[in-house]
Amino acid sequence: MIKKYFSIAIVGIIIAFACVPARQLEECRDKQKACDTELAAIKKTAQENEAKITELKEQMLKNEKENIGLKRDTTIVGSSYRTLTSKYDKLDVLNNQLMDRLNKLLAGSEKDNSKLSGDLQMTQEQLLKKQDELKALEAKLNKQQADLDALAAQLKSRETKVNELEAIIKQKDQAAADLRKKLSDALTAFEGKGLTITQKNGKVYVSMDESLLFASGKTNVELKGVEALKSVAKVLEQNPDINVMVEGHTDDVPMKGAGEIKDNWDLSVIRATSVTKIMLNAAKIDAKRLTSAGRGEFFPLDATKTLEARKKNRRTEIILTPKLDELLKVLGSN
Repeated sequence: MIKKYFSIAIVGIIIAFACVPARQLEECRDKQKACDTELAAIKKTAQENEAKITELKEQMLKNEKENIGLKRDTTIVGSSYRTLTSKYDKLDVLNNQLMDRLNKLLAGSEKDNSKLSGDLQMTQEQLLKKQDELKALEAKLNKQQADLDALAAQLKSRETKVNELEAIIKQKDQAAADLRKKLSDALTAFEGKGLTITQKNGKVYVSMDESLLFASGKTNVELKGVEALKSVAKVLEQNPDINVMVEGHTDDVPMKGAGEIKDNWDLSVIRATSVTKIMLNAAKIDAKRLTSAGRGEFFPLDATKTLEARKKNRRTEIILTPKLDELLKVLGSN
Protein backbone atom coordinates (compact mmCIF):
# COMPACT_ATOMS: atom_id res chain seq x y z
CA MET A 1 0.00 0.00 0.00
CA ILE A 2 2.82 2.37 0.87
CA LYS A 3 4.62 1.56 -2.39
CA LYS A 4 1.45 2.28 -4.31
CA TYR A 5 1.20 5.73 -2.73
CA PHE A 6 4.83 6.36 -3.47
CA SER A 7 4.47 5.42 -7.16
CA ILE A 8 1.48 7.68 -7.55
CA ALA A 9 3.48 10.49 -6.02
CA ILE A 10 6.38 9.93 -8.52
CA VAL A 11 4.03 9.90 -11.46
CA GLY A 12 2.41 13.08 -10.22
CA ILE A 13 5.77 14.72 -9.96
CA ILE A 14 6.73 13.72 -13.53
CA ILE A 15 3.47 15.01 -14.88
CA ALA A 16 3.92 18.23 -12.96
CA PHE A 17 7.37 18.76 -14.45
CA ALA A 18 6.03 18.09 -17.91
CA CYS A 19 2.97 20.29 -17.82
CA VAL A 20 3.43 23.24 -15.44
CA PRO A 21 5.71 26.23 -15.35
CA ALA A 22 8.53 26.72 -12.84
CA ARG A 23 6.32 28.35 -10.20
CA GLN A 24 3.91 25.46 -10.09
CA LEU A 25 6.91 23.14 -10.14
CA GLU A 26 8.12 24.80 -6.96
CA GLU A 27 4.70 24.29 -5.36
CA CYS A 28 4.80 20.66 -6.35
CA ARG A 29 8.20 20.30 -4.77
CA ASP A 30 6.80 21.73 -1.53
CA LYS A 31 3.96 19.28 -1.70
CA GLN A 32 6.44 16.50 -2.38
CA LYS A 33 8.35 17.46 0.73
CA ALA A 34 5.13 17.43 2.72
CA CYS A 35 4.32 14.04 1.28
CA ASP A 36 7.80 12.81 2.16
CA THR A 37 7.31 14.05 5.72
CA GLU A 38 3.91 12.40 5.89
CA LEU A 39 5.39 9.24 4.37
CA ALA A 40 8.11 9.20 7.01
CA ALA A 41 5.49 9.60 9.75
CA ILE A 42 3.46 6.79 8.19
CA LYS A 43 6.55 4.58 8.06
CA LYS A 44 7.24 5.33 11.70
CA THR A 45 3.67 4.54 12.60
CA ALA A 46 3.89 1.35 10.58
CA GLN A 47 7.03 0.33 12.45
CA GLU A 48 5.33 1.02 15.77
CA ASN A 49 2.28 -0.94 14.66
CA GLU A 50 4.51 -3.84 13.62
CA ALA A 51 6.10 -3.79 17.07
CA LYS A 52 2.68 -3.79 18.64
CA ILE A 53 1.60 -6.62 16.35
CA THR A 54 4.62 -8.60 17.46
CA GLU A 55 3.76 -7.89 21.07
CA LEU A 56 0.17 -8.85 20.47
CA LYS A 57 1.22 -12.06 18.78
CA GLU A 58 3.30 -12.95 21.80
CA GLN A 59 0.35 -12.15 24.02
CA MET A 60 -1.91 -14.19 21.75
CA LEU A 61 0.41 -17.19 22.06
CA LYS A 62 0.31 -16.80 25.79
CA ASN A 63 -3.46 -16.52 25.72
CA GLU A 64 -3.74 -19.61 23.53
CA LYS A 65 -1.72 -21.54 26.09
CA GLU A 66 -4.07 -20.32 28.79
CA ASN A 67 -7.15 -21.09 26.70
CA ILE A 68 -6.12 -24.77 26.56
CA GLY A 69 -6.90 -25.00 30.27
CA LEU A 70 -10.06 -22.92 29.96
CA LYS A 71 -11.84 -24.80 27.20
CA ARG A 72 -13.86 -26.66 29.82
CA ASP A 73 -15.33 -23.31 30.89
CA THR A 74 -16.26 -22.12 27.39
CA THR A 75 -19.94 -22.60 28.04
CA ILE A 76 -19.82 -20.42 31.14
CA VAL A 77 -17.60 -17.90 29.43
CA GLY A 78 -19.97 -17.76 26.48
CA SER A 79 -22.93 -17.23 28.74
CA SER A 80 -21.05 -14.51 30.60
CA TYR A 81 -20.08 -12.96 27.30
CA ARG A 82 -23.66 -12.92 26.13
CA THR A 83 -24.70 -11.42 29.45
CA LEU A 84 -22.03 -8.74 29.17
CA THR A 85 -23.03 -8.13 25.57
CA SER A 86 -26.63 -7.66 26.68
CA LYS A 87 -25.51 -5.30 29.44
CA TYR A 88 -23.33 -3.46 26.98
CA ASP A 89 -26.27 -3.05 24.63
CA LYS A 90 -28.37 -1.71 27.49
CA LEU A 91 -25.56 0.62 28.49
CA ASP A 92 -25.30 1.76 24.91
CA VAL A 93 -29.03 2.51 24.84
CA LEU A 94 -28.74 4.34 28.17
CA ASN A 95 -25.75 6.26 26.88
CA ASN A 96 -27.73 7.32 23.82
CA GLN A 97 -30.58 8.43 26.05
CA LEU A 98 -28.19 10.39 28.26
CA MET A 99 -26.64 12.02 25.22
CA ASP A 100 -30.10 13.06 24.02
CA ARG A 101 -30.85 14.55 27.41
CA LEU A 102 -27.50 16.30 27.43
CA ASN A 103 -28.17 17.79 24.02
CA LYS A 104 -31.58 18.99 25.16
CA LEU A 105 -30.02 20.48 28.29
CA LEU A 106 -27.36 22.19 26.23
CA ALA A 107 -30.04 23.52 23.90
CA GLY A 108 -31.95 24.96 26.83
CA SER A 109 -28.89 26.13 28.76
CA GLU A 110 -28.84 29.56 27.16
CA LYS A 111 -32.39 30.20 28.26
CA ASP A 112 -31.64 28.79 31.70
CA ASN A 113 -28.49 30.89 31.96
CA SER A 114 -30.49 33.99 31.18
CA LYS A 115 -33.01 33.07 33.88
CA LEU A 116 -30.23 32.26 36.34
CA SER A 117 -28.56 35.58 35.57
CA GLY A 118 -31.83 37.38 36.32
CA ASP A 119 -32.28 35.37 39.49
CA LEU A 120 -28.72 36.14 40.52
CA GLN A 121 -29.23 39.85 40.01
CA MET A 122 -32.44 39.71 42.03
CA THR A 123 -30.65 37.76 44.75
CA GLN A 124 -27.87 40.33 44.83
CA GLU A 125 -30.39 43.14 45.17
CA GLN A 126 -32.14 41.26 47.96
CA LEU A 127 -28.77 40.67 49.61
CA LEU A 128 -27.95 44.37 49.49
CA LYS A 129 -31.36 45.13 50.98
CA LYS A 130 -30.75 42.58 53.73
CA GLN A 131 -27.34 44.11 54.39
CA ASP A 132 -28.95 47.54 54.78
CA GLU A 133 -31.54 46.05 57.11
CA LEU A 134 -28.76 44.30 59.02
CA LYS A 135 -26.85 47.56 59.42
CA ALA A 136 -29.99 49.29 60.65
CA LEU A 137 -30.64 46.42 63.06
CA GLU A 138 -27.04 46.55 64.23
CA ALA A 139 -27.35 50.26 64.92
CA LYS A 140 -30.58 49.61 66.80
CA LEU A 141 -28.95 46.84 68.81
CA ASN A 142 -25.99 49.09 69.62
CA LYS A 143 -28.38 51.76 70.87
CA GLN A 144 -30.30 49.18 72.90
CA GLN A 145 -27.00 47.90 74.32
CA ALA A 146 -26.06 51.45 75.29
CA ASP A 147 -29.49 51.87 76.90
CA LEU A 148 -29.03 48.56 78.72
CA ASP A 149 -25.61 49.63 79.95
CA ALA A 150 -27.09 52.89 81.23
CA LEU A 151 -29.96 50.98 82.83
CA ALA A 152 -27.51 48.54 84.39
CA ALA A 153 -25.59 51.46 85.86
CA GLN A 154 -28.85 52.90 87.23
CA LEU A 155 -29.82 49.53 88.65
CA LYS A 156 -26.43 49.19 90.29
CA SER A 157 -26.82 52.64 91.79
CA ARG A 158 -30.31 51.77 92.99
CA GLU A 159 -29.07 48.49 94.38
CA THR A 160 -26.52 50.44 96.38
CA LYS A 161 -29.29 52.74 97.63
CA VAL A 162 -31.49 49.74 98.47
CA ASN A 163 -28.65 48.19 100.45
CA GLU A 164 -28.23 51.48 102.28
CA LEU A 165 -31.96 51.62 102.96
CA GLU A 166 -32.01 48.05 104.18
CA ALA A 167 -29.10 48.78 106.50
CA ILE A 168 -30.86 51.87 107.84
CA ILE A 169 -34.17 50.03 108.25
CA LYS A 170 -32.33 47.27 110.06
CA GLN A 171 -30.81 49.87 112.35
CA LYS A 172 -34.26 51.40 112.94
CA ASP A 173 -35.76 48.00 113.69
CA GLN A 174 -32.95 47.34 116.12
CA ALA A 175 -33.48 50.78 117.66
CA ALA A 176 -37.20 50.00 118.03
CA ALA A 177 -36.38 46.66 119.65
CA ASP A 178 -33.98 48.34 122.05
CA LEU A 179 -36.59 50.99 122.84
CA ARG A 180 -39.24 48.33 123.47
CA LYS A 181 -36.90 46.61 125.93
CA LYS A 182 -36.20 49.87 127.74
CA LEU A 183 -39.89 50.61 128.00
CA SER A 184 -40.62 47.07 129.20
CA ASP A 185 -37.95 47.43 131.83
CA ALA A 186 -39.30 50.84 132.91
CA LEU A 187 -42.97 49.77 132.89
CA THR A 188 -42.66 46.29 134.33
CA ALA A 189 -44.96 47.18 137.18
CA PHE A 190 -47.72 48.27 134.80
CA GLU A 191 -47.60 45.56 132.12
CA GLY A 192 -50.60 43.30 132.30
CA LYS A 193 -52.44 45.93 134.34
CA GLY A 194 -54.01 47.92 131.55
CA LEU A 195 -50.72 48.50 129.69
CA THR A 196 -49.22 46.58 126.79
CA ILE A 197 -46.08 47.16 124.75
CA THR A 198 -45.79 45.83 121.19
CA GLN A 199 -43.42 46.31 118.27
CA LYS A 200 -44.79 46.45 114.73
CA ASN A 201 -43.52 47.80 111.39
CA GLY A 202 -40.49 49.41 112.99
CA LYS A 203 -42.58 51.19 115.62
CA VAL A 204 -43.24 50.61 119.32
CA TYR A 205 -46.82 50.84 120.56
CA VAL A 206 -47.52 51.57 124.23
CA SER A 207 -51.24 51.01 124.69
CA MET A 208 -52.96 52.08 127.94
CA ASP A 209 -56.54 51.12 128.82
CA GLU A 210 -58.99 53.73 130.04
CA SER A 211 -58.93 51.98 133.44
CA LEU A 212 -55.25 52.88 133.84
CA LEU A 213 -55.52 56.52 132.80
CA PHE A 214 -59.04 57.94 133.04
CA ALA A 215 -62.24 57.59 134.94
CA SER A 216 -65.29 57.07 132.72
CA GLY A 217 -66.00 60.14 130.64
CA LYS A 218 -63.15 62.11 132.28
CA THR A 219 -60.07 63.77 130.78
CA ASN A 220 -57.89 64.07 133.88
CA VAL A 221 -55.28 61.31 134.18
CA GLU A 222 -55.42 59.33 137.43
CA LEU A 223 -52.37 58.96 139.66
CA LYS A 224 -51.46 55.42 138.63
CA GLY A 225 -51.60 56.54 135.02
CA VAL A 226 -49.43 59.55 135.76
CA GLU A 227 -46.72 57.30 137.21
CA ALA A 228 -46.76 55.14 134.11
CA LEU A 229 -46.55 58.21 131.85
CA LYS A 230 -43.62 59.59 133.84
CA SER A 231 -41.75 56.33 133.29
CA VAL A 232 -42.42 56.57 129.57
CA ALA A 233 -41.26 60.22 129.59
CA LYS A 234 -37.95 59.29 131.23
CA VAL A 235 -37.26 56.74 128.52
CA LEU A 236 -38.10 59.33 125.81
CA GLU A 237 -35.80 61.86 127.47
CA GLN A 238 -32.92 59.39 127.20
CA ASN A 239 -33.72 58.60 123.56
CA PRO A 240 -34.01 61.93 121.71
CA ASP A 241 -34.11 60.27 118.25
CA ILE A 242 -37.66 59.03 118.80
CA ASN A 243 -40.77 60.76 117.44
CA VAL A 244 -43.96 60.38 119.49
CA MET A 245 -47.58 60.21 118.40
CA VAL A 246 -50.21 60.18 121.19
CA GLU A 247 -53.58 58.88 119.96
CA GLY A 248 -56.83 58.95 121.96
CA HIS A 249 -59.47 56.30 121.17
CA THR A 250 -63.04 55.90 122.39
CA ASP A 251 -65.74 53.23 122.06
CA ASP A 252 -68.70 53.55 119.68
CA VAL A 253 -71.18 54.78 122.27
CA PRO A 254 -72.11 58.34 121.33
CA MET A 255 -71.24 60.92 123.97
CA LYS A 256 -73.84 63.58 124.55
CA GLY A 257 -72.00 66.11 126.55
CA ALA A 258 -72.19 69.79 127.17
CA GLY A 259 -69.47 72.37 127.49
CA GLU A 260 -66.10 71.65 125.90
CA ILE A 261 -66.72 67.89 125.42
CA LYS A 262 -69.56 67.46 122.96
CA ASP A 263 -68.76 64.08 121.37
CA ASN A 264 -66.20 61.25 121.11
CA TRP A 265 -63.96 63.37 118.88
CA ASP A 266 -63.57 65.97 121.61
CA LEU A 267 -63.07 63.33 124.28
CA SER A 268 -60.32 61.49 122.33
CA VAL A 269 -58.46 64.70 121.43
CA ILE A 270 -58.53 66.14 124.96
CA ARG A 271 -57.39 62.84 126.51
CA ALA A 272 -54.46 62.61 124.02
CA THR A 273 -53.52 66.22 124.86
CA SER A 274 -53.66 65.52 128.61
CA VAL A 275 -51.31 62.54 128.22
CA THR A 276 -48.93 64.62 126.08
CA LYS A 277 -48.75 67.46 128.63
CA ILE A 278 -47.99 65.07 131.49
CA MET A 279 -45.04 63.56 129.61
CA LEU A 280 -43.72 67.03 128.65
CA ASN A 281 -43.90 68.17 132.28
CA ALA A 282 -42.32 64.97 133.60
CA ALA A 283 -39.09 65.10 131.55
CA LYS A 284 -36.97 67.26 129.31
CA ILE A 285 -38.49 66.40 125.94
CA ASP A 286 -38.50 68.64 122.87
CA ALA A 287 -42.19 69.37 122.25
CA LYS A 288 -41.53 69.22 118.49
CA ARG A 289 -41.11 65.47 118.84
CA LEU A 290 -44.68 64.98 120.13
CA THR A 291 -47.99 65.00 118.25
CA SER A 292 -51.45 64.64 119.83
CA ALA A 293 -54.35 63.22 117.84
CA GLY A 294 -57.91 62.13 118.53
CA ARG A 295 -59.22 59.10 116.63
CA GLY A 296 -62.66 58.94 118.17
CA GLU A 297 -64.33 55.51 117.80
CA PHE A 298 -63.09 54.90 114.23
CA PHE A 299 -60.07 52.64 114.92
CA PRO A 300 -61.40 49.95 117.27
CA LEU A 301 -59.34 46.96 118.34
CA ASP A 302 -62.50 44.88 118.53
CA ALA A 303 -65.48 45.83 116.32
CA THR A 304 -68.02 43.76 118.23
CA LYS A 305 -70.66 45.49 120.33
CA THR A 306 -69.89 43.75 123.64
CA LEU A 307 -68.96 45.47 126.88
CA GLU A 308 -65.55 43.77 126.82
CA ALA A 309 -64.87 44.97 123.27
CA ARG A 310 -65.85 48.54 124.09
CA LYS A 311 -63.63 48.48 127.18
CA LYS A 312 -60.73 47.33 125.05
CA ASN A 313 -61.36 50.07 122.48
CA ARG A 314 -61.28 52.86 125.11
CA ARG A 315 -57.55 53.38 125.19
CA THR A 316 -54.68 55.77 124.60
CA GLU A 317 -51.79 54.70 122.40
CA ILE A 318 -48.31 56.19 122.49
CA ILE A 319 -46.69 55.35 119.15
CA LEU A 320 -42.90 55.68 119.17
CA THR A 321 -41.06 55.89 115.83
CA PRO A 322 -37.29 56.15 115.43
CA LYS A 323 -36.46 59.21 113.34
CA LEU A 324 -36.01 58.42 109.67
CA ASP A 325 -33.72 61.33 108.78
CA GLU A 326 -31.03 59.10 107.32
CA LEU A 327 -33.65 57.14 105.40
CA LEU A 328 -35.17 60.29 104.01
CA LYS A 329 -31.74 61.53 102.94
CA VAL A 330 -31.15 58.35 100.97
CA LEU A 331 -34.59 58.57 99.39
CA GLY A 332 -34.06 62.25 98.62
CA SER A 333 -30.78 61.51 96.83
CA ASN A 334 -32.74 59.46 94.28
